[in-house]
Amino acid sequence: MKFSDIIGQEPLKQRLKRTVSENRVSHAQLFLGPEGSGKLALALAYAQYINCRHRTPEDSCGECPSCKKYSKLIHPDLHFIFPVNSTKEVTGSKILSTDFIIPWREFLLQNGSYVTLSDWYDKIGIEKKQGLINAEDADSINRTLAYKAYEAEYKVMIIWMVEKMNASSANKLLKNLEEPPTKTLFILISENQEQIILTILSRAQLISFSHLPNAVIKQSLERNYDIPAEEAERITVLADGNYTAALMYAGKTGSGNVSLQAELEKFFIFRDWMRRCFTISNELKDYDLFLEIIPRLLVDGSREKQKELLIYSLNMFRICLQYNVGNHHLVKLTGEEFDFVKKFSVYIHPRNIKFFDEEVNRAIFHIERNANALIVLTDLSHLIARMFKIQATPQVKKV
Repeated sequence: MKFSDIIGQEPLKQRLKRTVSENRVSHAQLFLGPEGSGKLALALAYAQYINCRHRTPEDSCGECPSCKKYSKLIHPDLHFIFPVNSTKEVTGSKILSTDFIIPWREFLLQNGSYVTLSDWYDKIGIEKKQGLINAEDADSINRTLAYKAYEAEYKVMIIWMVEKMNASSANKLLKNLEEPPTKTLFILISENQEQIILTILSRAQLISFSHLPNAVIKQSLERNYDIPAEEAERITVLADGNYTAALMYAGKTGSGNVSLQAELEKFFIFRDWMRRCFTISNELKDYDLFLEIIPRLLVDGSREKQKELLIYSLNMFRICLQYNVGNHHLVKLTGEEFDFVKKFSVYIHPRNIKFFDEEVNRAIFHIERNANALIVLTDLSHLIARMFKIQATPQVKKV
């Protein structure tokens, strides 16, 4: 992958190229930013650029033997570590990333390296489990880096979703992160700084990514995929700075148009969930009202999809807050979603947004750590219902 293949993030591209031209390549770098900002794609472009035999000040050549191998993700000095777990095909007590390297390469090449953790779990069939970077993978990193580079100047180790590394694996990796072999580059990729083990975080140079501007996403959809301007605008608004989501909504990667329906389904679940919470009696005794909605929140037992639904809920609370305080121009929703926000926003205001933010984030925290999702989501529902009763005003229309 070349720098020119990646949309946006121009300041970061220039910064990374300067580290090469000035011979200041830090041995451990953390690419941190939101989903769809291009972290993994830029990591691959950076690694290819470093090892290109005929690079220019602007980009790798794309034609030398090293670039051609990088384009297929088969360079012998390019290594990957990523979250895995046992599946129907891969079982045992010591599951390694290398056990999944073939589907991993397929996954990246099919999606242009703009990928999500949830889609990766779906790809290998662990959607109802949590992926992990375990101690065995850390051992494999140490063994791999003990050898000299096969043919490139740099050995490159890309650790995708480093926040999935547990304490045991992190401890085994520390020595190589502190004192790596000569000409070794670690690129750690993460979407959640708070979940990264501090000993790992403190040993890497931070490269911060931001959401992509809507104009950049819209332009790419029109130019690269011949999507009409009106449709590109609609997709861009829905993607909200996430290029991976934009490609999915456009049907160009991942699950395509199915994701549009999935996004709409999240809205229906959220709307019905809030209505159930809202209609609990003043005495908070009508718990049976939750019996229908709680199973829908469980999303077939997939923890990643439960997290996605809660993240969607956080975003909806924040959109409602924007509408409540008069920032109507920031609300880009249409149709049923917009109609719901107009009514529901009366109940989401500066005095209670902190409560919703903290409680939903707490639920995400517990689900990520394998707490019982039924208990977590039921408890969250009761807390939200209580807040609505505290804040309820009789003059407001029913949502």
